[in-house]
Order: sequence, then structure tokens, then C-alpha cells
Amino acid sequence: MQKNSTKLAGKIILLLCVIALSANVSKAQSVYLPESYQFYQKFNADIYSKSSRMHTSLRPFLIDSTINNRYNQLMNLGVDSSRKNWFLRKLLNEHLIDVKTNEYTFYGDILLENTFGHDFDDKTNKQINFKPIGFGPTAKVGLNTRGFQFGGTVGDKFSFYTSGYENQAAFPNYYTDYVRTIGFIPGQAYDRSPGKNYRDYSYVTALLSYTPIKQLNITLGQDKTFIGDGYRSILLSDNAAPAPLLRVTANVGKLQYMAMWTYMQDLRDGFDSFGGNRRKWGLFHYLDWNVNNSLSFGFFNAYIVPEADAQGNRRGFDINFINPVLFASSFGPSSQPGNALVGFTGKYKIFDKSALYGQLLFDKFKAGNFFKSNNTDNTNGYQLGIRGADIFGVKNLNYLLEYNTVKPYTYADKDIMSAYTHYSQPLGDPLGANFRELIGIVNYSTGRFDFQGQINYAKYGLDASGQNNGKDVTKPLVPTLNSNSVGQGISTNLYYAEGLVSFMVNPKYNMRLELGGIYRHESNSIATKNAAIISFGLRSSFRNLYHDF
Repeated sequence: MQKNSTKLAGKIILLLCVIALSANVSKAQSVYLPESYQFYQKFNADIYSKSSRMHTSLRPFLIDSTINNRYNQLMNLGVDSSRKNWFLRKLLNEHLIDVKTNEYTFYGDILLENTFGHDFDDKTNKQINFKPIGFGPTAKVGLNTRGFQFGGTVGDKFSFYTSGYENQAAFPNYYTDYVRTIGFIPGQAYDRSPGKNYRDYSYVTALLSYTPIKQLNITLGQDKTFIGDGYRSILLSDNAAPAPLLRVTANVGKLQYMAMWTYMQDLRDGFDSFGGNRRKWGLFHYLDWNVNNSLSFGFFNAYIVPEADAQGNRRGFDINFINPVLFASSFGPSSQPGNALVGFTGKYKIFDKSALYGQLLFDKFKAGNFFKSNNTDNTNGYQLGIRGADIFGVKNLNYLLEYNTVKPYTYADKDIMSAYTHYSQPLGDPLGANFRELIGIVNYSTGRFDFQGQINYAKYGLDASGQNNGKDVTKPLVPTLNSNSVGQGISTNLYYAEGLVSFMVNPKYNMRLELGGIYRHESNSIATKNAAIISFGLRSSFRNLYHDF
């Protein structure tokens, strides 16, 4: 439950403090960089330069020499070091708390997000009044967040980071419908107000990062992990909520190897012996090989296994689950039947600061039927994209064009607890399976101003009552159709466009004034759903949240 996650995060924070007070360490790199696409794409010119040897497909990043200069530029954007007024320094230039000594550093900030807007296609005439909780005028769409972030280092081997958010939000109808279906705010937390006309939720993240030597990092905490170079990932994305994790990353020569263990939950299949949600373990391996400065290949596998059977009988922890060998977990720990996936990534820098990238995913595999397009024995997906910086010679003009497709029934399993999900949300693309999508994003920054435009098109197949056409990965793997073609079911088209203009107020915690617009059109033979939204407000934090599905 969310309370369990909060307690776990509290214990992790306590552990961070104990280690921070007791440690005396030497030189190594360990600083964690919170991930968001809006922020990370500003490093395109550095990480996709042909002179860079950085591994780019495992995120969040640890700050290293490749991105350190650019990171410092972004953190000092518009900073006036001569400003003497304390209030203006804290508002525009600095962390609220910022302590730096030779032995340790510590910073802390209050994170506020207050936005309000209007959906011009919402015909329900609802009015959301946030005044009782400190939000301004009535609005049809709005967000009120009070949060915090704390981080720091002890020497150069330890770093820690934690953030927390208390939220009330009025979402557009399409998003609210999805929240009510799963009882969860996508990528975040439980909806504590299912009977109200606004959503109420909170969650925390916490990480301890330890780098005993330059080539090895150990991360413990509750957070998200993303594998790939794209905006989406069909292997492992940051779409789902933060999960407890232990992640070990090694860098040896041209190789980067990651092994990660997670402890996840599911909302749809009763309770386990603890009296809460049923739980499952996730084991992930990823090996990234930089053949040279331009070409790299990655090898991925994952194994999802329930902690208990359907009657609540705990199976215990199988020692084979600790296996660090790549692909070994694809066959599953001997005593714990689960769901195995295998994937591959690739990247080639076709020009300086521009790269082609892709992913290939295999879930269920039967060699004899592999080349038959219309069968349920093989479920797979692939991604192909191009991204880069300084296009047409314009500095800080970043772009991305990406295509993703996943066949029906991918990620699902006969035992729904083994599905590739966390809190009933896909661990891959937000669209789940049985879809094709095309995404284009352009971003331009000048001074404190940032402009971003995004266009999505997707085609997928929905379920009629009693059907399972393969899009909803939380359903048990019992196909309604003896076929496996993308778009089967109720054929649906989705058009999505979003534009953002923001002005950076304080770069230390990404506080900005933001004006945004969203147009969404979803249609099939049964219904049409539209949203046309204008919003304005104050945003902060580096969290990555998706609304484009």
C-alpha cells in the first residue's frame, strides 16, 4: 500500500542520514541526476557528440565529466552572484538550503506546483474549487503540489537524494477516466479521493548512491529506471510509479553492466499474506557495449515473479534470483515460475550530435511460427528513432522523431501477477501493447526561455465487453482471438499535440512559469473523445510524468 511505500522511504532517508554522519570517504563520482525528458534533452549536444564515449541508454545518469560542464551551465543559468538581497538570491539563484564543506554538501528546497487551466471540450460544466486547500480561483483543470527535495554528498563516494509530493489535481476527463479505472495516478500514487471531483495523492522517492571505486556504483532506494535512448522505452520505462530497488552498475572499458532487483505490487488480484496488495519481484539485467564512439549495442532481460501464489502462500526467496549472469534469468529461477522478457538496443551517431537508435523486444517466442505475422505464439515489439541537437546549425535546438510498436498480448501472462506491470501500470510504453505510435518533439532554449512542441499519433485496438484483444497488459493471457495483429479489436486512432512555453525562475530546482496547450482527439466506431486545454502556472522539480496517451 502507499503507507508501506512511505514507511520504506522514511527508513531509507534515515539510513542516508546515518551513513552521511558516519562516513569518511575518498575521491569517486556518485552524484545522481533526477531524470525528466524536458531536462535531459538539453544534454543532447554533449552525449551524442562523436567525441563522447558516454553510455547514454541507462537513466537516471550519474554526473560525470561528459555532462558536468553543461550541467553547471544549466544550474547557473541567469545566476547573478553579486546579488546581495537574500530573498532574491533564494528566489532566483540558489537552493533554499545550501551547505558546502570539504567533507560534505547538503541542499534542500521547497517544491511548489500551482497551475490552473480550462478544457474547452469539457461539456460537464464541472468547477473545481481548490480554495480550501490553498489553490487560487475555480478551474476545470488544475494542480496544487507542495513538495520538497533534499540531496547532498559525503566525500565523493556517497550521495543521497529524496523528494516528496503532496498533490491535489483536477485532470481532464480522459485522464480522470483512466485514474478511476485503475484507482491510481499514473506514475505516482494511489487516488485517495475516488468519490470527489479532484484527485488527492502523495508519494516520495529516496536514493542512496555509493561509488566505492570509479568503475562501480551501488544504488539503493525507491525510484524509477529507464533503459533506452528514446522518449519511450518498450523495454523498461519510467511510466510506472517509483518502486523499491537495488541497482548495481559496473563500467569496465567499453562495457556498462547493470543488474537490478525491484519489489513491486499489483492492484487487481486480491491480497497476500501480509494483508495488503500482492507483491512480486523483478530482476533486470542490461549490458551496454560501446563498440566505438559512434556505435553501441545493448542486451537486456527481465524476469517478473510473484512473491506468493494465488492462495497467498509465500514461495520464499529463491537464491537463483540473485543470479547476475545476463540472460540467465530468462529461463526463470527454478522454484518460481514467472514472466521472462529479452531485448536489444542499438545506437549509431550518424552525424555529430545526432543519433539513430532502436530497441527490439521478445516476450513469448516460438521459432517455428516466428515469421508468421498472425499468431499468438510470438509477442514482440520494436522501436526506431532519431534524436539530436543543434539541428540546422541552431544552437540549443533539439529534436526527436520516434516510432514504436508492440504486438497484442506482449507483457501479459496467464498469471496476472507475473504481468510486466507495477501498480497496474505498464513497465514499458504507457499504451501497453497492441499499438503503433509515432512521436515528434522539438525543443529550443534561449536564455531563461524554453519552447517545446510535441505531436503524437497512435493506432491501437480496444476491447469490447468480455474481450481481450491484447492491449490491456493487466488482463490474463487468454486471447479472445486466435490472432496477433496490431490494431485488432475496436480500431482506435489517437491524435495528440502539446505546446509549452516556459520561463526559468530558479534553475536549481527547475522552478519555472509555464504556459501550455494540449489538443487530444481519440476516435473509433463507438465514440469520440476530445480535449482542448490551456493551462498556466508555476512548476518545479525534475520529475517525468506522462499525459500523452
